[in-house]
Amino acid sequence: MTLEITAIATAYHPGQRLLAVIDAARASCVEVLVVDNTPGGAELLGGELPDRVRVLRPGGNIGLAGALNLGVRETSPGSDVVLLLDQDSVLSKDLVGLLVAHLADPTVGVAAPAPWDSERESYLDPRTALMPEVADRGAVITSGMVVRRALIEELGGFREDFFMDCVDQDFCLRLRRRGMRIVQDRRVRLPHVLGDVRAHRFLIGHVRVTHHPQWRLYWVIRNGVLLVRENLSQSPLWCLASILIMIRWVLLTALYEKPRGPRLRAMRDGLRDGLKARTSKDYLPADSIPGGS
Repeated sequence: MTLEITAIATAYHPGQRLLAVIDAARASCVEVLVVDNTPGGAELLGGELPDRVRVLRPGGNIGLAGALNLGVRETSPGSDVVLLLDQDSVLSKDLVGLLVAHLADPTVGVAAPAPWDSERESYLDPRTALMPEVADRGAVITSGMVVRRALIEELGGFREDFFMDCVDQDFCLRLRRRGMRIVQDRRVRLPHVLGDVRAHRFLIGHVRVTHHPQWRLYWVIRNGVLLVRENLSQSPLWCLASILIMIRWVLLTALYEKPRGPRLRAMRDGLRDGLKARTSKDYLPADSIPGGS
């Protein structure tokens, strides 16, 4: 049985690479939906579009989760599988087919590529190289994953109160609670950029630090802490790893990111709101539309 695939690509002030993302997705998908979070719409998407490509414009930044949910709602009824992409994710037809083939196993809920650092010629997660070609993972990023549309709907979509960060982890945790597997095929390499990554001297070597905007630091900690609260009893090892990652993030921010005071206050506020399961709209970007999807 041939599965029909729809690609959903999220965009925010995209560059020319988005056109390559669209062209690659058209080769394997019956339709490509681009959810453009750019306020007023991206100029790049203002011209005549190729066949089987639609652009959805919510009128502002509704966040990653809101954009994904909008795309899923607009997916054609006959589509079986959704391929999730960001504006830099180029996957050839053969690689998409390799991922979708894993869904023939009814225990597999998500199949994903391995994020790849093209500059350093290595996997972003160094553990990937030590794993089997197809490995079960606790969580994977949304970009590049393939998942049955019906499963997304059963899980209630992506968590819009998270806005941006940890949307992928929350979805994967909920999927695993359903008893479904998440597999990563490291033969499928997905070029992925972590943002403004800079190398800083640390003792006798160097450490790479992701310099996210200040508002993002709030969501990283707020959403991470909230996920630990919600999943501690069922996924203690995952929660322990998440706590260690957040501690490392705070330490690196204190050591290398300026201005330190406002950035650390954003993380402190994220910790507070994560523990209290609430949200501060002060840390939404200025062009956002909370709940706008």
